[in-house]
Order: sequence, then C-alpha cells, then structure tokens
Amino acid sequence: MEEIVEASERKLRFADLRFKRYLYPSVEDSERLIGLTGARGVGKTTLLLQKLKEKAVDSSEGLYISLDHLYFSSHTLLGLATEYVKRGGKYLFLDEVHKYETWSIELKNIYDILPELHVMFTGSSVLEMAKTAGDLSRRAIVYKLETMSFREYLHYEHNIAFEKIALEDLVTNHVAIAEKIIESGFKPYKYFETFFKYGSYPYSLEGKTTFYEKLRATINLIVENDLVAVSGIDFSAGLKIKKLLVAISASVPFKPNINDLAAKIGTDRKNVYRYIDLLERSRLINTLISDEKGLSAMSKPEMIYLENCSLAYALLGAKPEKGMLRETFFYNQLNAVHHVSYTPAGDFLIDHKYIFEVGGKNKTFKQVKNLPSAYIAMDDIEVGYGNKIPLWLFGLMR
Repeated sequence: MEEIVEASERKLRFADLRFKRYLYPSVEDSERLIGLTGARGVGKTTLLLQKLKEKAVDSSEGLYISLDHLYFSSHTLLGLATEYVKRGGKYLFLDEVHKYETWSIELKNIYDILPELHVMFTGSSVLEMAKTAGDLSRRAIVYKLETMSFREYLHYEHNIAFEKIALEDLVTNHVAIAEKIIESGFKPYKYFETFFKYGSYPYSLEGKTTFYEKLRATINLIVENDLVAVSGIDFSAGLKIKKLLVAISASVPFKPNINDLAAKIGTDRKNVYRYIDLLERSRLINTLISDEKGLSAMSKPEMIYLENCSLAYALLGAKPEKGMLRETFFYNQLNAVHHVSYTPAGDFLIDHKYIFEVGGKNKTFKQVKNLPSAYIAMDDIEVGYGNKIPLWLFGLMR
C-alpha cells in the first residue's frame, strides 16, 4: 500500500487550487459517497484533487488513487479501503472507477461496512448509477461536470473574472448588464472566436498547436475505452459509432433521418437510436427533443448538435459554419444549468418558458413575431436592445 500513498502525495503536491470549475462550490463534500461524472478532459481529476487537498492534511487522512492502477491486479478496492480505515484514513478519493470491473458492488460494500470513511469518485459520463450492479443510486450523490463556459475560459486563460449572471436577470436587465461590462473596458470579441476554437476543455492551456490532436485522441478513447468499459459495446459497434459521429458532425445542426443514418453506417434503426444515446451520454453530441416526447433512448431527436464548438473545429478541420457555431455555443452554455428543448416556433425553448432564436446582427423577429417571452440571442453586437440580447452574455451564466 506504500506505493499508493507515495503516488497520492505526489499528485496532491501538484494540485493547483487557483482555478476551480463552476461546479466546485456545489459539490456537497460532507456526504459519505459522492460521484462526479463528465466527459474526458473537462477537469474531473483536478476537481477531485482540489477537494481532497482542502479536506485532508496529509495522506494519513486522505488518499487519492486511480482505479486503473496496477495495484488492483492483485488487490481489491474493498481491501484497500478497509486497510486504510485501520490506519486512520478518513477520505478516499477514487479516479476513473469505470476502469475497475466490480466498482459499484465494492463501493456499496464500503458505504455499508465503513461508515467512518468518506468516498468521492469520478467516472465516465456514460455511467448510469441507477443501473449499476451495486445500486448506488440510493447511496451516492452524483454531480455532472460539463465543458467550460465562456466565463470560466476568461478566468482560466486570461485572468478576467466576472460574476455569474442568472437567466432571469439577463432577459430583464441585459442592456444595463452589458453596458456595465463594456464600460469596464472588456472587449468580448477579442476572446469570443478563440473560445469557440479552444475554450471548451481546460487542457487547451497546455498548447494550442497540439490541442485538436489531443481532442481527437480523447474522442477515440471515449469510444474505444469508456464505451466498451461501461456499455459493453464491441469493436465493430465502436467503429459504427465513430462513423455516426463523423456523419453527424458533417451536417450539424440537422434533423436526423434514422433510416438514412442506419444505411450510412451499416446497422439497423434500433442500434442508431442506441448509438445516438451513447454519444450524448459521452458528451460528444447534444440532442434536442420536444417536451411532448419526453426523455427516452428511443425518442427520435428533433435536432442534433455537437456538444461544443471546439469539437466542431476538431472534427471538421476547416472553419465551421458560423450559424452552426452560434447555435452550438448557445445550447452548450445553457444546457448545464437550464432545461433546453425543441420548439417549432424558434431555435430553442428554455425552461418551458423562454423562446430563443440565435443569429447574427441582422437576425429579425420574423419567426417568433408576436410570441410571448421570445428573444433573439444576437452575435456581433456588444450591447443589445429590447428583446435582442448579445450572444456572448449567455456565456457568463456558469
């Protein structure tokens, strides 16, 4: 076990507490079993280490370990936890639990047998707690970490800090909010396009020249490793899922034809629905569904989008179409904190109440004319007017 302790101490020494993701203050770390899911590269491991560094004085109180460690080729997770509690351990923080075959059953046992131990774990966004063998849904509090917001990107990469803006404040007071920000000297369009290209994942700060190569490698790991580990797909299905992602990225946003997609990737309708569901749970795409249809893996989406703008640049290579980037940005920024659904009247229905059209500065109200609570999220303007709200402001909501 000494090698685990040494590895944990090394990790904690280099844990940086200066920048914390939007979810950090919401994670109620007094709970005994906490899960953190999200796509690869969004900062789950960093958040885990930050929480542990704040909770534990040293490795005698708190221990970090990734469950793909070779230690587990001859030891069990339950055995590690039991031994650690005997040594006085209080906090056990586990990374990438989906890499350990019996993780859910053993976490349930740890929760039931070792009440003095607090456990926090990270796992793939594909994990579904309600379907795990150990039935952790009644024991674990699970949080989902999404890709970065424009507000986080400005803070992380440029040390420009803004308070979060609530949607209700934005729709009623956006002119005063924007004017105050602009009067401070901030120029949103100095940073907006760069955020589209690189801002969705924290590791972009490691270097822009290799960012898309790393992002494409991340996509492969999600499909070839995470989906295999969690959902049990085989190599052949993984290839079809990648083909589907390529087909989607070439046309987003688009209204899917399930039969055409099935023919294009060489499978049946049932598998197309399943693959779309897996891609969305992997946080590679976002689907837009009507409120009337409800949420179901077998519900045909009205529209499909890539999950974020950085994915569009990584998958399309050339400069993506501006209208697609605008809508992808809007959906991505609101989806983490609000309910987003399809409406035939505009582009998006937010919280069953607000209708939004997304477009450039020449966008008109023609499509949403005379509708209550209808707005335009407008690009290429710094300050809005009436029901026309600057698109960049929606990036300051989380």
